[in-house]
Amino acid sequence: MSEGPARESPLLTYREGLLASADRNPALVVAEAGLPPSVASVPFANRFPSRYIASAGLEAVSAAAERCAAGGPVFLGAPISFLLEGAYPSLVRSLIVSGLNVKLVGFPLDDPQLGWVRDDLATMRALPGVTVVFPADGPTVRSATSVLAERVGPAYLRLPAPDAPTVTAGKFTVGQAQQLRSGGDLTIVALGPTVLRALETSDELGRVGVTVRVLDAASVKPFDEAAVLRAARETGAILVVEAAPVATGVGSLVAAFTAENYPVPVRRLGYPDVGPGQGPAARAGELGFSLDRLRDEAWELLRLRGRIA
Repeated sequence: MSEGPARESPLLTYREGLLASADRNPALVVAEAGLPPSVASVPFANRFPSRYIASAGLEAVSAAAERCAAGGPVFLGAPISFLLEGAYPSLVRSLIVSGLNVKLVGFPLDDPQLGWVRDDLATMRALPGVTVVFPADGPTVRSATSVLAERVGPAYLRLPAPDAPTVTAGKFTVGQAQQLRSGGDLTIVALGPTVLRALETSDELGRVGVTVRVLDAASVKPFDEAAVLRAARETGAILVVEAAPVATGVGSLVAAFTAENYPVPVRRLGYPDVGPGQGPAARAGELGFSLDRLRDEAWELLRLRGRIA
């Protein structure tokens, strides 16, 4: 990889995706709750004032339900903490259980490096019929926004950090993992901010003759089981790295699926299973996302599968 990857703001590309989708679909509505003006979709509000709803709280949920009744889609954006705490019962009862055409959009306004992390992906993944997406960068956010706008039914789009580097070409398909690197010695499954580290690890090991496949699992649900099965058969070991608790993350999904269908060594890297105040300040390296940690885990998996002594 080249040094200093360019940054295309996920917030900007989300807004662009909304505008493009709204031009194609006159029924598309945007509702936002608890977002500061610097984050809110002001360009959408300016172009489509009758299709934009701003609220400080739960009023946005009831307004979204009303507009969904007309067909939608409605993109309901809010801080992740709002979606998982005070608004969660109303969201599930009013929007998700009814299978309405709503796209919940989680804005990472809280510090994403906290030692105690709510697992929004696992929470949303557990809801029946909900598509769950966590793009790695701005280009994929743009594509995912457009794809979800065309897809009928509830979905959850978790936006990456505002300063996320651009690491993909922006291709996104529901239910498919994008292969960003080819390789036959090991597979790294990554999503969100860990995709960059996975690519760096692949490039570093490639310089010593080890080929590492990298899969971007932006489509968390439905998950690309076919890509994981191919990876297990063709590379013989899988390392999953994600900015989510290990106990409930995608790594557990990969480990269970491979155990049932094609057992291979699987390692899971993510946030530790600790409560508030139990862990240190959670910088990326301390959480196990450093390049050194990924490289060490990769070498251990290569030893387990007999690729190195």
